[in-house]
Amino acid sequence: MLSIKGVLYTLTVLILWRADQLVDACSCAPVHPQQAFCNADIVIRAKVVGEKEVDTGNDIYGNPIKRIQYDVKQIKMFKGPDQDIQTIFTAPVSAVCGVTLDTSGKKEYLISGKAEADGKMHVTLCDYITPWESMSSTQKKSLTQRYQMGCECKIVRCPSLPCAISAPEECLWTDLMMEKQVYGSQANEYACVKRGDGSCSWYRGVAPPKKEFLDIEDP
Repeated sequence: MLSIKGVLYTLTVLILWRADQLVDACSCAPVHPQQAFCNADIVIRAKVVGEKEVDTGNDIYGNPIKRIQYDVKQIKMFKGPDQDIQTIFTAPVSAVCGVTLDTSGKKEYLISGKAEADGKMHVTLCDYITPWESMSSTQKKSLTQRYQMGCECKIVRCPSLPCAISAPEECLWTDLMMEKQVYGSQANEYACVKRGDGSCSWYRGVAPPKKEFLDIEDP
């Protein structure tokens, strides 16, 4: 039978272990699809057709660094190098932001990520990765027509009310507060576009904004 001292010691160990687990967990703030596009080095539409664990060198202690390599079939590149992306790398587990993708080759994804020094593409749970079929028609069109126009703008998330922009080049993202969901109408149907006077404003619609909107119109 454990003594009181033994019980306290066991509880302390469990608490410390749990705290260590929480520290190791991956945590990401949600981003508007446009902001994700602007922040990414590479944005593609692709199918994942294979997966394997690979060694990518050693850490400072000489231990092998494991990563998951996804083999992909690129359908379209929206942003990135002038060459097809054939492999994508991610961490081996979700606790360190590793991404799990369907490797059957039947599911299409929009995948955004970073380009590494050697030209390889790396993705994490903090990157915007979503099934292509779940995207709105406006989002799909914006990948080639509108998001790039707003990359000099800043989309500011409203975490609680009241909230407001602090500069004219900001657009206030209120989906969470107004619609009680992270990806609501502003994420699905709007882009934050820079206007002629240097300010930024939400614009809704599939077609590129008219010149008149960029000069004088309200959204």
